[in-house]
Amino acid sequence: MKDPYLYLGAEALVNCFDERNEQKLSEIEAEYTALRLRQLCDKPIVGQFDFKHLCSIHHFIFQDIFHWAGQPRIINIEKPETALGGISVEYSDVQDITNHATTVCEKMKSISWEMLHTNEKAELFSKYLAELWKVHPFREGNTRTVITFCCDFAEKNGFRLNMKLFKDNSVYVRRALVAASACFTDLGDLSQPQYLIKIVRDAIL
Repeated sequence: MKDPYLYLGAEALVNCFDERNEQKLSEIEAEYTALRLRQLCDKPIVGQFDFKHLCSIHHFIFQDIFHWAGQPRIINIEKPETALGGISVEYSDVQDITNHATTVCEKMKSISWEMLHTNEKAELFSKYLAELWKVHPFREGNTRTVITFCCDFAEKNGFRLNMKLFKDNSVYVRRALVAASACFTDLGDLSQPQYLIKIVRDAIL
């Protein structure tokens, strides 16, 4: 099936700049999204910490780059991961995106976070962070969006996270999310959540 998000004969995602070189697009994206993320640090998007709120954050971060910013993907996706020997995390089926994301958000909001000790917070927060990331609602930009959403959620619920730690260790964070999400229909549960728990625990202020 042709990926409707890609230019024909190119690996670059269709974008507002009509830039068809993947490397150049990556540079443009990094510049614009860094600005938008700084703006969100100063003025977070207000919402109910539901799927609509998540989509609003994605739209804000990627509004300069993609026409579909803030809109759930319309195709199923796979991303080969070196850490998994070249196989992909099993992201949510396109038909299940809204339901899966909504379920995770509701579970997050059902917890009395103020009653938990730091280690308990780190373990439970990491679990829901990984579950929401595994939905992978958008064609691109899921990690930045989910991290921003979850950090805003944490602050709203009485504990702050060091966003700079996540930013400065972005490669580690993504690999930790992959490791925490390595549960497969055919291969079973191969997840290793300890790496994500560690950086979340270190990030709690």
